[in-house]
Amino acid sequence: MAHQVTLIPGDGIGPEISAAMREVVEASGVSIDWHVQEAGAHVMEEEGTPLPERVLDSIRETGTAIKGPVTTPVGSGFRSVNVALRRAFDLYACVRPCLSMPGDGSRYDGVDLVIVRENTEDLYAGIEFDEGSEGARSIIDTVAAQGAGAIKPDSAISLKPISVSGSERIIRYAFDYARKNGRRKVTAVHKANIMKCTDGLFLHTAERVAAEYPDIEFDNKIVDATCMGLVQNPADFDVMVLPNLYGDIVSDLCAGFVGGLGLAPGSNIGLNQAIFEATHGSAPDIAGKDIANPTAMILSAAMMLDHLGENEAAHRIRTAVRDVLSAGESVTADIKRALTGSTEGSVGTRAYGAAVAARVAELA
Repeated sequence: MAHQVTLIPGDGIGPEISAAMREVVEASGVSIDWHVQEAGAHVMEEEGTPLPERVLDSIRETGTAIKGPVTTPVGSGFRSVNVALRRAFDLYACVRPCLSMPGDGSRYDGVDLVIVRENTEDLYAGIEFDEGSEGARSIIDTVAAQGAGAIKPDSAISLKPISVSGSERIIRYAFDYARKNGRRKVTAVHKANIMKCTDGLFLHTAERVAAEYPDIEFDNKIVDATCMGLVQNPADFDVMVLPNLYGDIVSDLCAGFVGGLGLAPGSNIGLNQAIFEATHGSAPDIAGKDIANPTAMILSAAMMLDHLGENEAAHRIRTAVRDVLSAGESVTADIKRALTGSTEGSVGTRAYGAAVAARVAELA
C-alpha cells in the first residue's frame, strides 16, 4: 500500500529541489501517493495567504509532509509559514542531523551530531509587547510590585515560557531517539547559571528524565561553553537537546561543520504529524537557473522514509548521495568548487538529482 505524503514544493528554488527529491524517492522503489499542495509567496495574491487552509487539511489527512523552502511575504498575518505549521500541528521536536559529507567544503571531518530542538516554547513562543503598550506597562508594574527588579519604562518585552511538560517531552524524545539510533550520549544545553527559573527548570527536568535511561550517557553544558566546545572538538558531542532559541543558533553552528544549510536536512515532529524540510531558505536570486543544490531536500526525504518505516530505502538514498558526492562528477557547482576549487564540469540541479536517483536504483 502506498504511503500518503503531502508535498509542498515551496517557492524560489523549492520546486526545483523538490522535483529532484521526488525523482530520488521514486527511484528507491517506495510507493508514495503524493498530495501536492502549493504554498508560499506565489499563492499569496490569489488566496490571500501563503499558507491556505487546504494545505493544513492535507497534512491532517496524510500525517506526513515534506516541503521545499517557502517565502513568507511581509504582512501575511504570521511570522513565517514554518512557525505557522509548527503551531498548527504542535510539532514540538525539531531534529537536525549534521553529518560530514564528501565535498562539503568544511574545515571539519567526521562530524556526526544530532540537534534536538524544542519547537514551541521559550522566546520563540512569540509572546511580546510593544514599547508603551498596555501589556508592557502592566508587566513593568507587576515586576516592580513583586520586587523582582526594575524594567525601563520605554522597554519592549518578550516573555520566555519554559514548562515542565514541554521540557519533559522534548528531553524524552532526545533520549528515545538516542536509544533507537544507537547513539551514546545526550547533552542538555542551557543557561541555568543565569536563568535559574526557566533554564533551571529545563536542566532539572533533563536530570530527572536522564535517570530513566541508564544505558545512555548524560551530561549538561552551558550554551556558551557548548559553542566553544563544538568549535574545538565536535566529537565531544553526540545528541544535543536544547530549548528553542539555543537550538536554533546551535543547529546553524553545527550545519557550518558540514558545509552549511545547503547540506542540512531537518524534521519537525509532533504526536500526529511530521513535516520534513530542507533547512535553508528559498534563494529567489537563483530560482529557475537549475543551479541549486538539492542535497538537503534529498536527505530530508531519507529522514521521512525512516519515519515511515522504510529504513532500507532511506539508507540507500544516503549511501547514493555520498557515492555521487565522492565521485565528484555529477555534482552542482558549490560541491565541485569545494572538491576541486573550480566549478568546471559541474552539473545542474536536475542532472545531480538524476545521478543520485540512478545510484539509488543501482544499490537496490
